[in-house]
Amino acid sequence: MTSQFKAMKQRLLFLLLLFAVSAAQSQVYYLLVGSYTQGNTDGIHIYKFSAQRATTTFVGKTTGVENASFMAVSANQKYVYVVNEHPGRPGEISAFAFNKTKGELKLLNKQPAGESPCYITVDSTGRFLMVAEYGSGISVYRTGSDGSIRKKLQSIKHDGYGIVYERQDKSHVHAVVFSPDQKYVFVPDLGNDRLYQYKFNPADSINPLTPADVPYYALTDGSGPRHFVFHPNGKTAYLLNELIGEVVVYDYANGQLKAIQTIASTTEGGKYAKGSADIHISPNAKFLFTSNRGSANEIGSFIISKEGTLKQSGKQAVNDHPRNFTIDPTGKFLLAASRDKNTIQVFAINPNFGLLEEVGEQVKVEMPVFLTMIPAK
Repeated sequence: MTSQFKAMKQRLLFLLLLFAVSAAQSQVYYLLVGSYTQGNTDGIHIYKFSAQRATTTFVGKTTGVENASFMAVSANQKYVYVVNEHPGRPGEISAFAFNKTKGELKLLNKQPAGESPCYITVDSTGRFLMVAEYGSGISVYRTGSDGSIRKKLQSIKHDGYGIVYERQDKSHVHAVVFSPDQKYVFVPDLGNDRLYQYKFNPADSINPLTPADVPYYALTDGSGPRHFVFHPNGKTAYLLNELIGEVVVYDYANGQLKAIQTIASTTEGGKYAKGSADIHISPNAKFLFTSNRGSANEIGSFIISKEGTLKQSGKQAVNDHPRNFTIDPTGKFLLAASRDKNTIQVFAINPNFGLLEEVGEQVKVEMPVFLTMIPAK
């Protein structure tokens, strides 16, 4: 073997090693965990998650953050927006700058919110925040150039109520979701069994949301619409109904929805006490998953057909009260947050059927209720 050939071989091995290290690093993400704080102020815990090894490492936590029950990450991943629920008094929303090198959150500012804010989202430009307030409606905010939250622009309240008095005594907005083209906002209202639709006009500095031509879609009495998600192709959408435990599948075209399927998210629990909570689609768009609390305490797996309809492939028992879960960006793992068991479980996703298998150690954290990931730098 000539010295030149040896040198080429060594260089090739070095490049392969470098590629392997780079690939491993590209599959490392920050896992942000929002939690109920029960009087303390450590509302957000930050971990590193390796999608190559399915391991989780603690990085740090925030202080002075209460009941961080939902978060939104800006498209440029520089800012994180958080809702803070305050039982018995109006809530808040908080803005943080996120350091992707260190995995640190720096509080920018807070703004007052309505009663029980439970969902927050940010538009693709990072200029508008939409907040679902379970007790008082929808709030719209502008952001500053530094990512901070400016004063509230607009408030919208819905009328009506449903047939399940304990949960539907009045309007209870539970999510605010942008359409893929950012022209519309969809709002599930658990309290009055309606899925509202608004036109979004970012040029309007007073009322950026106005009712769409079809202002709302009525659901079956007692449905309790909670969360809503679009298929990555923008042609199909899925609505999760909490109370009756169903997913409604819609065709989406020309700014309007058409229901094409209704399928159970769980069969466990009482008639209006199914406890369905969260819904997500895998990055490869092959599978849809739902979390179900109450009697079920499970994650349901569904295969998505070419037409967008669903076929359930299985269900996986999880720890008590899986209010929220997330799928890592590689699509290999699903992480489920158990509020009542103070754990986060990691499940490998079967690439053929979307079935789940628990892997690794459970993460211990107090009352986790929200999970999201940001790529590490």
